[in-house]
Amino acid sequence: MSKLRMTLGCWNYDRTSALSDGRVQPDGIDLNFISMPVEETFFRMLRHREFDAAEMSLSSYTVSLFSNDRPFIAIPAFPSRFFRHSSIYINAASGIRKPADLVGKRVGNPEYQMTAPAWIRGILADEYAVPVNSVTYFTGGEEEPGRPEKIQLDLPNDIRIERIGENQTLSAMLASGEIDALYTARTPSSYLTGGGTVKRLFEDYVEVEREYFRRTKIFPIMHTVVIRRDVYEANPWVAQSLYKALCASQQETYRDLEETAALKTMLPWAMAHVQEARRELGDDFWPYGFERNRDTLATFLRYSFEQGLSKQLLQPEQLFAPETLESFKI
Repeated sequence: MSKLRMTLGCWNYDRTSALSDGRVQPDGIDLNFISMPVEETFFRMLRHREFDAAEMSLSSYTVSLFSNDRPFIAIPAFPSRFFRHSSIYINAASGIRKPADLVGKRVGNPEYQMTAPAWIRGILADEYAVPVNSVTYFTGGEEEPGRPEKIQLDLPNDIRIERIGENQTLSAMLASGEIDALYTARTPSSYLTGGGTVKRLFEDYVEVEREYFRRTKIFPIMHTVVIRRDVYEANPWVAQSLYKALCASQQETYRDLEETAALKTMLPWAMAHVQEARRELGDDFWPYGFERNRDTLATFLRYSFEQGLSKQLLQPEQLFAPETLESFKI
């Protein structure tokens, strides 16, 4: 009997490599894995729904649940996680020395609805008394002019957002002082080449992020995996099949990280880093599945609601195909 042909748009992570090269095969699926940078995957899936399934920004997916057709349904696999204290950049001459100094400032976000800035805004509000509505946000391309919001937003009046000029970029504006700070996912080029003009707010970000996890047990989720709703409704079994395959591929990576005969990553002290990750975050330090991630998801959904992105406070169970919320036991 022939298998169901499906396309999956996703980046070429270590945790998806066994799926992309065919070592792991989803049950009943003939998978065409299309590797692309995340910005391209998100744009093509959100705007044109080109793939049967795709990696997707957690924030974009959450916002999509409030559209009339609710085009996607997610499974609890999380190919991207990132502590984002390291992703707050400031102009060195802005007068910003501590988080509270951000209040009243001009802050760039490539897109207001991006997951990384949503986490940053929430953490700053929760941990450092920087309310979401206490700054003016500037949106547009970080390195290339003309980047739009991929999803149309309807935000509260107290959220102030301005579009940057059609020939401007946030990275250059940060270096020139036209904006004071930037919340982003990618390191801006002006930080790398600006000669100290652009700095991180938290230069000791590793220790700050460690301490944040020790207190909150949150390792922020950036991306999930979604299935086009029409594909899922026609073949509900694909949610479990694809989820199981993503989990199996991730387990291959855990085993690779333990390999000592020859390093599989170009990191000289990879084993020390793995040991540190386990010591700080536990043996399953990049958890997939619903229950292990319930609190992290609930925190993000609260941020999405508080920031005007979600029209109501969603519960974590509302994000995922119900078949993937539990598994059988023998």
